[in-house]
Amino acid sequence: MSEIYDIAILGAGPAGISAVIYAARARLKILWLDKQFTVGGQIQNTYEVDNYPGLPGISGMDLGEAFENHAQKLGGSPVRENVLAVEDTGAEKIIRTKKNEYRARTVVLACGASHRMLEIPGEQEFSGMGVSYCATCDGAFFKDKTAVVVGGGNIAAEDALFLSRICRKVYMVHRRDALRADQILQDSLAAAENIEMVWDSVAVEIQGTDSVTGLKIRNVKDNSESVIPADGVFIAIGIIPNTARFKEIVPLDEHGYIIAGEEGITGTPGIFAAGDIRTKKLRQVVTAVADGANTVASVQDYLLTNR
Repeated sequence: MSEIYDIAILGAGPAGISAVIYAARARLKILWLDKQFTVGGQIQNTYEVDNYPGLPGISGMDLGEAFENHAQKLGGSPVRENVLAVEDTGAEKIIRTKKNEYRARTVVLACGASHRMLEIPGEQEFSGMGVSYCATCDGAFFKDKTAVVVGGGNIAAEDALFLSRICRKVYMVHRRDALRADQILQDSLAAAENIEMVWDSVAVEIQGTDSVTGLKIRNVKDNSESVIPADGVFIAIGIIPNTARFKEIVPLDEHGYIIAGEEGITGTPGIFAAGDIRTKKLRQVVTAVADGANTVASVQDYLLTNR
């Protein structure tokens, strides 16, 4: 008979790492799975984290490494396998990967979210040839060149500011006439001399030959179209929760997020959700870390009442 774990934690972003730390401190028997070779989730792609308490200005890579080191000191190290499915058999949950089948009494879904695509002509064709979803990953390729950032939230603003330190010119295209980004980021954008805002506009087509040469946009007020000459297009229009594998075992909302509150309790007993994957108002590192802690507390309560 295969080993039965107290808790299976799926994901190695801030929520998953936090859950591992709290589960280890609770002396639970842990299975930790993640397909990535680096730990930290989306923060690995963040140039600077300025809102995590006590560590202003830390790079996402350094913060992820610090999280990983903390988990390792408690004996936590993820098994590098991609989870294909989770099956609920009642008292036990079955976690299937390409290589193995695991059993656990509880499962914490902390698989995060993925970048949302524009789904316009040229996006897939020029992916990796001027189209990017990660400014900190690919920005260095555009030194002294022109880049366009599409989006109006915090990530888009952070990307534009990061690129402004590298690129000759940065355009920021947003479909409205005001940004959703935090005011401190908007102030920094206004102060950057090489960032130009393009308001009330949506991306229509990414143009190019061997690589990107420009972005065609449409003004939503007068329907006029124009082309912004550019070497790179950075897309930052939000995220999509990584829940497709779990839609049969936990209730989702209309946007695909797992319905769960701060305690991480889903509609399926013994299965919990933490981080960007669940319904919540604010998706930040600090709330993901809190989710991991709260969810393990719920797991402990569940294990005590379902022996």
